[in-house]
Amino acid sequence: MANTDRAAGLKPVKHLTGASWSGKANVYFVPATDAVAIYIGDAVKSAGSADATGKYPTVARAAAGNAIRGVVIGFGETPQIMVNPTNPDRTHRGASTAMYLMVVDDPSVIFEVQEDSDGAALTATSVGLSVDLVAGAGNAVTGKSGMELDSSSAVATAATCKLLRAVNREDNELGNQCKWEVLIVEHEMNLATGV
Repeated sequence: MANTDRAAGLKPVKHLTGASWSGKANVYFVPATDAVAIYIGDAVKSAGSADATGKYPTVARAAAGNAIRGVVIGFGETPQIMVNPTNPDRTHRGASTAMYLMVVDDPSVIFEVQEDSDGAALTATSVGLSVDLVAGAGNAVTGKSGMELDSSSAVATAATCKLLRAVNREDNELGNQCKWEVLIVEHEMNLATGV
């Protein structure tokens, strides 16, 4: 059975301890000066500032090789409410739009993410290696991120994510577009120096 090619970015699934993901996240801000759209499942990095109150740090969509602050799971026009009553079906943060984001920033959360299988698919011997993320185009209709694992970047040295295992599900198998459980190892909250 071939895997379905359905990139959706990173999806929180559980903690490194094996406990279920609790749904916990923190609020961050993206100013209108940021011209890059952000989708659910996109990895974000710190942007070195905060909103006007100073209470909500700024973030920007991460690119390959960036240290990661966390993964986006929701959007809001105010930090207290992540739903807009006039647009309850908001699927993403449009480019150049000031918005608050709910971000899973706990470095011990394990995420599910699809590999891009560009060049060759990851194999069973890839488990334990590190892999970078590659940013694909998000989908404005579904709100899903286009980020995937860069299968051609698997290395034994440092990279963004550590491959823990292939997702244990009937609709998933090794090969093109395999879904993997990963831990973000180049996480800003784990780094000894500033980013």
